[in-house]
Amino acid sequence: MLKRLLPHPLLSVLLLLIWLLLNNTVAMGHVVLGAGLALLIPFLTVGFWPERVCVQRPWVLLKFLAVVLWDIVVANLNVAALILGSTRKLQPAFMLLELDIRSPLGVSLLANTISLTPGTVSCEVSADRRQLLIHALHVTDVEASIREMKQRYEQPLIEVLCEC
Repeated sequence: MLKRLLPHPLLSVLLLLIWLLLNNTVAMGHVVLGAGLALLIPFLTVGFWPERVCVQRPWVLLKFLAVVLWDIVVANLNVAALILGSTRKLQPAFMLLELDIRSPLGVSLLANTISLTPGTVSCEVSADRRQLLIHALHVTDVEASIREMKQRYEQPLIEVLCEC
C-alpha cells in the first residue's frame, strides 16, 4: 500500500529539497506545498517509470554527486579559458564510449551527467544502448578522456543502481 502511494520515495525527498532550495526558505507554507508536490508528482508520473529505482550504495551516490559538482566547476573554468584564448588551439572531437551500464535509467543518467559538464555533450545513444556518442569542445587524448568518464561517472552509477 505504501509503495503505491509513495512509488519513488527518493525522488519525493529530492523534489522537496529542490523546492526549498529554489524558494530559499523553510517557511511552513513552502514546506507543506513542497511536500504536497513531492508526493503528488511521483504518484502522477509512476506510469512513465518503466523500472523501479533503487540505490544500493548511498555513500557512493553522494561521492558521485560531489565529483560531478566539482567537475562542473572545473569544466566551467576550463571552457572559459579555452573560449577566451585562441580558438585555433581548440581540438574538438567526437568520441564513442562503449557502455558497461545496462539499465535505461543508468544510461540516461550517464548521458545527462556528461552533458551537464561544460565542454561535453552526449549526442546519441545507439539503438542497443551499448554505445554513447559524445562531442567534446577540446580533447587532447580521446582514450584518456573515455577512461576518465568511465571511471568518474559510469563506474559509480553501476555501483549505485541495482536491479529491483
